Amino acid sequence: MTLFLYVTTVAIWGTTWLAIYYQLGNVDVVVSVFYRFGLATTIMIPLVMLLKKGRIGTRQDQLFFVAQGACLFSLNFICFYYATRYIPSGLVSVIFCLATLYNAINGRLFFKTRVENYVWLASLFGVVGLALLMAPEIRLDDSWLTTLKGGGLAALGTLFFSFGNMISVRHGKVGITPLQSNMWAMMYGTILLLAICLVRGVPFAWGTGAEYTFSLLYLALFGSVIGFTAYLSLVGRVGPGTAAYTTVLFPVVALSLSALYEGYHWTHSSSAGLLLILLGNYLMINKGQWVMRPTVVRS
Repeated sequence: MTLFLYVTTVAIWGTTWLAIYYQLGNVDVVVSVFYRFGLATTIMIPLVMLLKKGRIGTRQDQLFFVAQGACLFSLNFICFYYATRYIPSGLVSVIFCLATLYNAINGRLFFKTRVENYVWLASLFGVVGLALLMAPEIRLDDSWLTTLKGGGLAALGTLFFSFGNMISVRHGKVGITPLQSNMWAMMYGTILLLAICLVRGVPFAWGTGAEYTFSLLYLALFGSVIGFTAYLSLVGRVGPGTAAYTTVLFPVVALSLSALYEGYHWTHSSSAGLLLILLGNYLMINKGQWVMRPTVVRS
């Protein structure tokens, strides 16, 4: 079951970055995110009720649902959508690899989980790899600021995502399932997004072209309902640090799609950067071991 959740998360979230690219256009970013999670919420509520998994919880639980909604289903995606305006969606997915580092640090801060030395080495590989990946996009003109802005927004969105992971760990400790927490958190995230839209006074327009509608449906059903349920179930099974290892394959999938549909060009620098990031995640997965040691079976 753990392998199934891992593969499902990678397959879905590795492709959602390109779907986000098709959400950009004449519709305000926050409105598009609102549509996504509004639709996902309308799917989640009857699903949870049908499975009889609904639970109101305590007042404290509800406050954590609100916080989780802000971190996982609104503020983080506002950052990701805006970041995709400045840099290719594949690069946004690469920066999302920082979730592994963020989760390790936040696990230490919030749950006193020990951060092993190999985590820092893997993080160093990741940071250097990110720099090499971003380097070809930074030119000696005004566009370098745009690239840094996109990278900064993606990193901030990943930090929000990590905070949401920590809240999910807390839910697991008190017996709240991912389906339960997703329903409440998505609902509160949608309300927050609606409030932001109303305060800003942006029009609730609809995107032109079939790409907008189909990508929205994909993001709502697969990226949000199925993807987040699979990922948070993985968090409950193996912890936030190990679950974040799913990000190891996101860049491979997302950058390949970005090269096909967004005109992203591989260079020696970006290829070396991706290899360093994969190496860093390999270290994280294997807990600092360079080579997988075979299991010796004794009779």
